[in-house]
Amino acid sequence: MRLIYFGNDYKYDTEAVMKLFYPAEKFEFFYCDDRAEALSLCGDGDCALMEKYLSGGMLTLAVTVHIGGSEESRSEEYPADTGDDLCKMELSKILYSCLSKLTGISSQWGVLTGVRPVKQVHKLTEKGLGREDVFKALREDFLVSDAKCRIAWETAETQRPLLEETARRGAKSFGLYVSVPFCPTRCSYCSFISMSAQGDAIKKLIPPYIENLCDEIRYTGRIARELGLTADSVYFGGGTPTTLSAAQLTRIMTTLEESFDLSKIREYTIEAGRPDTVTAEKLGAIREKGCTRVSINPQTLSEDVLKNIGRSHSTEQFFDAFRIAREAGFRTINTDIIAGLPGDTIESFRATIDGLIELSPENITVHTLSVKRSSNLNMEGGKSEVFENPASEMVEYANEKLSAAGYRPYYLYRQKNMVDNLENIGWAKAGHESVYNICIMEEVQTILAMGAVGSTKLMDTEDGRLERIFNYKYPQDYNNNFQLMLKRKDRIREFYAEKE
Repeated sequence: MRLIYFGNDYKYDTEAVMKLFYPAEKFEFFYCDDRAEALSLCGDGDCALMEKYLSGGMLTLAVTVHIGGSEESRSEEYPADTGDDLCKMELSKILYSCLSKLTGISSQWGVLTGVRPVKQVHKLTEKGLGREDVFKALREDFLVSDAKCRIAWETAETQRPLLEETARRGAKSFGLYVSVPFCPTRCSYCSFISMSAQGDAIKKLIPPYIENLCDEIRYTGRIARELGLTADSVYFGGGTPTTLSAAQLTRIMTTLEESFDLSKIREYTIEAGRPDTVTAEKLGAIREKGCTRVSINPQTLSEDVLKNIGRSHSTEQFFDAFRIAREAGFRTINTDIIAGLPGDTIESFRATIDGLIELSPENITVHTLSVKRSSNLNMEGGKSEVFENPASEMVEYANEKLSAAGYRPYYLYRQKNMVDNLENIGWAKAGHESVYNICIMEEVQTILAMGAVGSTKLMDTEDGRLERIFNYKYPQDYNNNFQLMLKRKDRIREFYAEKE
């Protein structure tokens, strides 16, 4: 499909709107200085023309969309001095209106296409707006539905005291992230950089990886001590960290506590996401070394759906793993599930939600399936398979039941190619919200990341500046280029020196 621009180059904003309706479509981009040329390009085939031009002393924003032989067009006039940011937003809304009419599809998040919609709520409340005015702004400026206004508002309200405590801890507090990018097997829906630990080659890769990871922890710890930085939280992610043995986990955690002052941290999380990696020995070891929060993820309680997605565990193994975590002394347990998995039905998803509520973990994170699909979408009646998925009804059921059971939304984010253009929501019982998840999602605190695929995020809370330092993505590259990668961490010193 062709996306044609005359008088503007609003590719980022308008492409994001197009993706709401055509998630896996491949676009060709054309930028024209001559309007006649732009109109001629919009002659045959599927395309969208986005225009911005002066006419009669007024600024015109116009969109024409051709899809499957049907056409929709709309234009609006604005003062000639209308700023660029407002033009981008208004043109996006005009495009959204045309596409919605052509396809019959509407997005509950409207044109709010960013990863972090709750940030908009925080921005509005910082200006002194109350609940009703925030809802009004989200509806009018971004076309957000009332349901999504409510969930964004409730999430922001849950976050507020935790964010205030983060601010009190000061600009030199940070979260620690440790990456263990290995899993026992790879799930069919997974898009993370992780490697199956089944093969001999990968098994041989793990020991040198752990050696280098411990060296990176020591190196980063020295920098943190020099700068007077204070650890606020610890998070082991992946992959599945509990793919490693109890002895390997203990070694990494011991290195971490020897390298950083962990006396002031508010939480210590390790993902034991795959129940088939959980043993009493492993959970006992990590609990003894200071881990306070563990994530054990069924994704679904349907045996058939587990088979569909390539999970090599059973629901019985999940319940066993949960019991082991309780017996090991964990009082904050998270469970992840996914709405929209292949073969899942409304009935089986409801059974998963009801089963988890009965189990009563402190956190339940409801993800929506995010997938990369072929560009040859099967369009029927203007709706692709993406929008036919019952994920929206699933998420609505989860929100209602979890709220009624006393859980509160505490963090929310979105990804590309999400089924029904929905979201991921972390739900928590009061007092069990994850500090790390909130801080990384709202980008209010430095994150020092170690390990393959880790991304250090240096945050200047005074001016909002965010700078990233990327580690190598793959364990083999991480090992082979370790010294070069390690030198990138010196940028942490420079960043804080610039702040001083």
